[in-house]
Amino acid sequence: MTATPETTATSLLRFATAGSVDDGKSTLVGRLLHDSKSVLADQLEAVEHASRNRGQEAPDLALLTDGLRAEREQGITIDVAYRYFATARRRFILADTPGHVQYTRNMVTGASTAELAVVLVDARNGVVEQTRRHAAVAALLRVPHVVLAVNKMDLVDYAEPVFAAIAEEFTAYAASLGVKDVVAVPISALAGDNVVEPSAHMDWYGGPTLLEHLETVPVGSDPSGEPARFPVQYVIRPQTEDHPDYRGYAGQLASGVLRVGDPVTVLPSGHTTTVAGIDALGKETDIAWAPQSVTVRLAEDIDVSRGDLIAAGPAPVPTKDIEATVCHLNERALRPGAKVLLKHTTRTVRALVKEISYRIDIDTLEQRSGADGLEVNDIGHVVLRTAEPLALDGYTDNRRTGSFLLIDPADGTTLTAGMAGEAFDTVRATEPDEEDWV
Repeated sequence: MTATPETTATSLLRFATAGSVDDGKSTLVGRLLHDSKSVLADQLEAVEHASRNRGQEAPDLALLTDGLRAEREQGITIDVAYRYFATARRRFILADTPGHVQYTRNMVTGASTAELAVVLVDARNGVVEQTRRHAAVAALLRVPHVVLAVNKMDLVDYAEPVFAAIAEEFTAYAASLGVKDVVAVPISALAGDNVVEPSAHMDWYGGPTLLEHLETVPVGSDPSGEPARFPVQYVIRPQTEDHPDYRGYAGQLASGVLRVGDPVTVLPSGHTTTVAGIDALGKETDIAWAPQSVTVRLAEDIDVSRGDLIAAGPAPVPTKDIEATVCHLNERALRPGAKVLLKHTTRTVRALVKEISYRIDIDTLEQRSGADGLEVNDIGHVVLRTAEPLALDGYTDNRRTGSFLLIDPADGTTLTAGMAGEAFDTVRATEPDEEDWV
């Protein structure tokens, strides 16, 4: 019997943490790992030893994730720390992302594949600019679920009105970004309140603990409801005695389900054919689903190379003109007229930044002039012209094939993360100032 997504799928949640500096993200992650019994004895012993050396009586659970020396010395998170853990109900891949505005680009990296984002807020400070920025990034990246973790409730005497006011403000802002699923949880990461175990200090709160919500939130999507997209990574042509005529195309299915016999279109060439065979783990199968890595064989010997896209169902129209929402990640500003490389799935082409239409004010979601370019951490709208046609889906339709990176052709550094199409339906243009009419 051929396997299906339903018979092999296991419950896995990819989620990211975000929040301002000193909101307690690393402590929360450490508490989550510690209280869910996901910390090995030698790891805990090392943390206890490091904490004693710093003059702390209790173990500093933030050290479970802040692994870089600079992170420990400064007490901040710099890089994205990935942690893998499991409970009896679900497996997790956690990305602990930096809170400092300087490292917002790392938050983009951590949240790009997440199905849920935990945004921390210090109960004493409430919603601040970086909170709004992280909410905007989560909305921009189409993260389906957002948890507002109002931390350090122990420092505001576990006051319900403080939590309620912060939750109301954040939920309203998230709704203006188009985020539909927001759950607010009052916690104390340091004391462990409502992280894994319910808090005895907040009997006014009747919702789930953070871990309970993480274990029960719906995850994944039915791949059969999405069009199949298969970026070709490698062409396999062994030409051996055993396989003299074998020609396969290896890669990871980005979305949807692909079956033997399915009609497909190879993009950007537009040639059509059918799927003749699918090989997975050295064996033939008649079906594959995202995100499996497989080798696809086609019925006709047509020209297919690395970077081509094999598409089933409604196919995107290849184009050289791309409009996209971007988050600029580099200290070097992105200016109109810049020559860049654009990496889309397995394809990299030369591109020109024709226009920066506007940048988005994170506080008001209004459009501001983009004529001067985008600085680091700016979110804006750009118009690009590529040297070769690309088959992009709209990012709202497909996170994998609707996203791309802009790269500096001189040194290969990443400049900008892009999402094809508009970012937020609610973004509005500002009224022109008086001098604009002159």
